[in-house]
Order: sequence, then structure tokens, then C-alpha cells
Amino acid sequence: MEIRSAFKERLRIGKEVLYRAFEQGMPVRVLVQRLSALIDSILGDAWRLYLDEDPRAALVAVGGYGRSELHPASDVDLLILIEDAVQDELTAALEQFITLLWDIGLAVGHSVRTVADCVRAAGSDIQFMTSLLDARHLAGSQVLFARMQAATGPDRIWDSARFFAAKLEEQRARWQKYGDTAYNLEPNIKENPGGLRDIQMIGWVTRRHFGAKDLHELVAQGFLTASEHQTLIGGETLLWRIRFALHRLAGRHEDRLLFDYQRTLALQFGFRDGDNNLAVEQFMQQYYRTVQELNQLNEMLLQLFAEAILLPDDQPPVPINRRFQARNGYLEVISPEVFRRTPLALLEACHLLQLHPELKGIRASTIRLIRENRHRIDDVFRADIRARSLFMEILREPQGLTRAMLAMNRYGVLAAYIPAFANIVGRMQYDLFHVYTVDEHTLMLLRNLRRFVLPEYGEEFPLCTAVAKHIPKLELLYLAGLFHDIAKGRGGDHSLLGAEEALAFCWLHGLSDYDSALVAWLVEHHLVMSMTAQRKDISDPEVIQSFAALVGDPVRLDYLYLLTVADARATNPARWNSWLDALLRELYYNARRALLRGLDHPEAQEELIAQKQDEGRRLLLRHGIDLESCHRLWQRFNRDFFLYNSPDEIAWQTQRILKADSDAPFLVEVRALTPRGSSEILIYAKDRDHLFAQTTAALDQMGLNIMDARIMTTADSWVVNSYHVLEHEGITLSTQRLEEVRGTLRDLLADPSSRQIQVSRALSRRHRHFPVQTQVDFALDLPNQRTIMRLTTRDRPGLLAEVGAIFEHCGIRLQNAKITTIGAEVDDVFFITTREDTPVTCEQVLECVRHAIHERLEVA
Repeated sequence: MEIRSAFKERLRIGKEVLYRAFEQGMPVRVLVQRLSALIDSILGDAWRLYLDEDPRAALVAVGGYGRSELHPASDVDLLILIEDAVQDELTAALEQFITLLWDIGLAVGHSVRTVADCVRAAGSDIQFMTSLLDARHLAGSQVLFARMQAATGPDRIWDSARFFAAKLEEQRARWQKYGDTAYNLEPNIKENPGGLRDIQMIGWVTRRHFGAKDLHELVAQGFLTASEHQTLIGGETLLWRIRFALHRLAGRHEDRLLFDYQRTLALQFGFRDGDNNLAVEQFMQQYYRTVQELNQLNEMLLQLFAEAILLPDDQPPVPINRRFQARNGYLEVISPEVFRRTPLALLEACHLLQLHPELKGIRASTIRLIRENRHRIDDVFRADIRARSLFMEILREPQGLTRAMLAMNRYGVLAAYIPAFANIVGRMQYDLFHVYTVDEHTLMLLRNLRRFVLPEYGEEFPLCTAVAKHIPKLELLYLAGLFHDIAKGRGGDHSLLGAEEALAFCWLHGLSDYDSALVAWLVEHHLVMSMTAQRKDISDPEVIQSFAALVGDPVRLDYLYLLTVADARATNPARWNSWLDALLRELYYNARRALLRGLDHPEAQEELIAQKQDEGRRLLLRHGIDLESCHRLWQRFNRDFFLYNSPDEIAWQTQRILKADSDAPFLVEVRALTPRGSSEILIYAKDRDHLFAQTTAALDQMGLNIMDARIMTTADSWVVNSYHVLEHEGITLSTQRLEEVRGTLRDLLADPSSRQIQVSRALSRRHRHFPVQTQVDFALDLPNQRTIMRLTTRDRPGLLAEVGAIFEHCGIRLQNAKITTIGAEVDDVFFITTREDTPVTCEQVLECVRHAIHERLEVA
């Protein structure tokens, strides 16, 4: 025990010294090497303690430890080499050695192999072969170690070409696993594209093929310039600093930049909140820009390696024009002087990717020249009519727009040509709703817009495809998409600021006043359609009339609808669902009908109700429903039932109620799919206290998202409550889930004494890191004789149940609810009345609601 205590104390003191050095600013490269040296010393002494200098065994460091790149909680990967047929003799000593390492707190990963074992394992396992590239002798037999290295050399197994091809495929698979993006909300700094593994990939290939000891040798061999090497090392250093701090902060091996650590790390790295930019957003922007650079260097180097290793016999180039040619399937400049002599070729290269879809991309040497010459895109360049014409030609080209824009952004051409765009490159908003950086989101939006006009995606969004066919000038739609978020992070209203940027850009590029104004209008109002659909009652004719008046004409409505759908899908694909799709589609049709009818002839509520009733009767007749029974039932319903339900909902609910047992105390009905893209739940029962709170609590406990709730009480005190729900994944309910919901709600209604409204589901880890200030606002809706309450707060289990209980407590009747969740924040709208069905105007009642909401929700 004394030996173990001594080793453990030595490790603890050594790490504490290094932690203090880290806080005092010691370079991280020195820190990881010193930590490796500390472990070397401990392992060497421990080895000698149990195995002395036994010539039949050797201790070898592999993996990151073999490269002397240990971080505070890194695994200590060891290979114990032994001579053939001596394992039984060494077993006891090796077990004591490994046990000691675990007892003193080292996370050891080890294997015991002979040289022949290593050859067999390396021959069949590329990862084991890779670990041997980093092998470093620690103790024991040098001869045995040398034999292993010779036996696994490229002349014996895994020649350079096979090794490179295998590692390339391994990287592709890894990137795919992490979403082919460096911009995850909680990125893995080791495994994500542009992460440390990409740098290690370069190192492994250079060692296996070129015999290089470090990355600097790539400069001498012409694969890297001195400045690129500096960028590579600088990026690796930043990631090492983050990883060192992350391991220490987490107290364990953790390579994910979780929300749990992002704010703390931002402060540790010296960032401070600004007026328009949080410290954590500045920190993450530095990270994202760094990994974007590293990802580019990885792409460029691996392409150069592929040419050197896999394509030694260069194929003759194929001319494209006076400045460009194709070589081995990649676009290449004719001469290294092309961009210096003709800076316009920086845009032309991206345009050629559009015109030649057979090209695999831009050749690495040309990528390097683009990076070195993009500074030539200056005010003179931007003022050149040829550059402006070419940029608009790129937008008007019927193919390859997404590809051209991705290349322009990837190689810095887009940020150089549109300086305002540079501000949003790598900018991430610190929330759970925006899952991409602003620049990547923008390009995703453009991709979505393009899919609306490509025949192969015609079935994806049929209405969008149909609308897109009638768009007069698609380039105006693309410009609106390009500029819609360009002012994010600058303070003020990004929509207004972006509209100003868009208007100036359009004028400079020769667009007419009408076209320029249309683009600016779309940028300024790019959020209004989704906000109207999600936060307002689009069954209300006045809401439709107001939205239509803002839009003004059907052409602008077409543009706005396509931009809205593309934007919503590009913000967070996981949040896009059939419900939002249906809401936007319904708003589009209703607004278009209002515009074609004429804004001077708004549709009256009574006229709308009559239309819905007529359509509802036609639907009911198809199902054999007696219209006299229907009429008697409808006489018990108030006008809100017809105003705020669609004809389909009116018919389905009426049919289910009329077919139910008239003596039953309650009715629970469910249907899997509605025209609104949701599953619907109907409750028809005698009114009782806490019913809304209990129902929403039960649905929440089952993990369902309530998208919409409509609450109505008949003249004889029966409730007709309907809920539109989806699974958390945004899909409708399966048959099995529908039966589960029906059974749970029937059990609830069968127990009149039940008062349970608690939800036991825990708040997710991610949500805990996004505190949202609770805000309650009221507004009168006199034409509909109700009050509108808007609630902004943090999403949490049981929220609707809490709100329902508060309404009960304050004597308020809920008529309708629009449920909107944006990341960790909910922005819900409740349409409420007094129990006498009049607007809530009493300040004492409103204060009761405010106080109860703040008291219950802010402590949750």
C-alpha cells in the first residue's frame, strides 16, 4: 500500500503543478508533453518494480500517448510486447503492474501481444495498425520493439496506397457519423470534421508514406506552405487548449463541447459578454472558424496526397477556357498567375463548378491560390461591372447554385465579395433552436429553395414546387435568402438592417427599383409568415385580413411563402414537421384567397361560419349522419366552435359525438392523421375543474407535444376539447400510441376525484443551460370578445398543466391555445375569457395570473 500511495501522490502533485502552469499561461504543447513525461516516469519506475529489465518484454506507448500528446483525462494506451511462449511466466508480474496503474488513478488501455500477434492484428485492423504508427518505446527490450516496428512496416503490411485509401474511407465514415458538419451545437473537438482527428489523419499518412516525423516536413516537400503550416499548428494548439481545459473542467475524459461547459470555457479563454454578442458566442465563433480552416487544410492535403499516392501517373489536363482546365476530374487554373492577372477568375472558378457538374471539385493547388488571392476582392473588384454581372449570372444559372455558393463560402470568396457576410461566418446563436452557424444556415436555405425548382425533388413539397413555377425571377428569391440573416449579431433588428444591406446590394447590381424593393421587403418580413402561423389564430378572418394587407399582392405572397418554408427547414430540420407545414400551407391559401377577393372586401365572420357549416354538412352526409341530429347538437355549440375549427374538424367531432353512447358520461376519441398533419384527440365530457390541466399533464407525461388546444364549453356545460399532438420526433402517432392515449385519458375521466396534474418527466440536460426570463403580456381581442395572453418562458415538463391550473385558480376560461416551442423557449399564446365568456379586463384577475405564473414557473 505504501508503494501505491507514493505513486498516487506523485501523480496528484505532478498534475496539480501542471494545472497551475496552465492557469499561468504555459503553452499547451509544453503541458501535454510534460504530462506525458510525468506518466513516462511513473510507468518506467512501475515497470522496473515488477519486471526490472526483463529482455523478454517491452512496454510501448501507442495512440495519443505514443505521440506524447496526453491531456488530463486522456486514456493511457499501452502495448506490452512479449517474446513467444513466455506469457504464462510473466502473467503474475504483468497483472501486478496493470493493477498498480489502475489503483493510482490512470485510465489504462492495454493489450499483451507477441510480434506475430501484432502483425496479425495490424494486418486485419486498420485502427490497430494506425496505433502502431504512434508507438514509442518506454521500458524493457529495445530489440523486441525494433522487431515489431520492422515487422509492421509498409514493406510488410499495409503499403502506402492501401493504408491511405483505408484511412480516407475511415474519415468519410467518421464525418458521416457526425453529420458531415463541423458546426454541431455540442461539437466533438476530436471527431467532428475539422477536429483533432483530421490533423492526426494527416500525420498518419505523412509518417506511413513519406516517413516524415512531424508536419513541418510537409513544407519542405511542397505539400504545405509556411503560412498553411502555421495555420495548421495554430488550429491544433487552440483545440489542444480547449481539450486540456475541458478535461480538467469535466473531471473526466470528455471531448464534447457540451453546453454544460461552453459558458465557463468562454470566460476561461478571456471572452466577455458584449452588447450584441455573448462571450460564449464569441468563443464558439472562434472555434467554428478554426475548425473550418482545419477542415479546408485537411481537404487540400488529402487531395494532394491522393495525387501523390494513388495517382502517380498524372493524366493530361482537359482545357475548359483560357484560364481553367480539368485535371484528374478537378478544376485547375492554367497558370499560378491567373488570379493575380485576372482577379475576376475568383468568381469564375465557382461559376465553372455550376457549368460543369462532372467536376469533382477544385484542385488543391488551385484552392491554395484562391486562399492566397482572395484579398484581391476589394472595393475596386466589387465595383467592377463584370464582377457584378458574373455574380448575378451565378444566381440566374439554372443548375449548380448550391454547389457554387458552398464553394464561395468554403474558400472565403463570398465573405470577401459581400463584406457583411464575413460577420456571420462561423457565428452560432447560443440556443437550442438554431442548429447551424448563420452562414451554414443561409446556404442550407438556398439549397432548400433550389430543391423547389428541381424536378427530382418535385414530390418533396408539392405546393412549393407548384408555387415556384410561377415565380417571375428566382434570383430575387435567392438574394432574399442570402441576405435574410446577414445582420445577425450586429445589434438592433436584424431584419431591418438586413433589408438595408439587401437594398444597397440590389441597386449596385443593376436591379430595378421594383425588384430591389421586393428583395428588401422579403428580408425585412422574412419572419412574419411563420410568426403569424404559429402565434396567431389563422382561423380568425381578421388575422388573415391583416396578414394579407401586409403582403399586399399574390406575387409577394408566393415569394414569402417559399422563403418561409425554406428558412424554417434550414433553421432546425428536426423541428420541421407536418404541423408547421400544414399551418403555413393553410395561411398561404387563406391569404391568397383574401388577396384575390380584394382587400376592400374582407370576409365577415358570419359568412365564414356559414361556409364552414355548409362544408361540414356535406362531409357529414357522406358518413350517413342525420342532419336534424346535427342541427340539434350544433345549437348547443357557440360560434367559436365553427369559427376556430376547420370543416374537417367540425365534421369529425360532430360525427364522433353523435355516434357515441348518449348515456356515457364522457367520450374520448383519437385519429392518427388530420389535414393539419397532426394526430387529434377529442374529449367530450361534463365540465369539471382542472380538466385542461389534468389532460395536458397526462399528454405531457406520455411525451407528446401539444401543438394546438381548442377548449369549448356548450350551453349546457359540456366541454368539447380538442388537442392536436405529435410525438417529440415531429411525427404523428402510431395505432399503438393512439390506443395508449385513449386508455390513459379514459382512466383519467373515469375518476372524478383525481386532482393529479404533476408531471414527473425530468427537464433535459440541454434545457437547464438556457434560462429564459418569464414574461406575460395581455391584449384585448374585442371583435372576438376575448383576451389574448402571450407567455414566454423556458420549456419544461408540465408547463401547460401549470398554466391550466393557474387559469382555474384565477377564474379564467381557456378558449384556445397556440403552442410554439423555439429551442429551450416557449412562446405560447392563450385565448382566454371570464367564466361568463367575456374578455378578461379586470386588472385584479390579470395580476392574479401574472403573479401565479412568475411564482410557479420561475422557481421550476
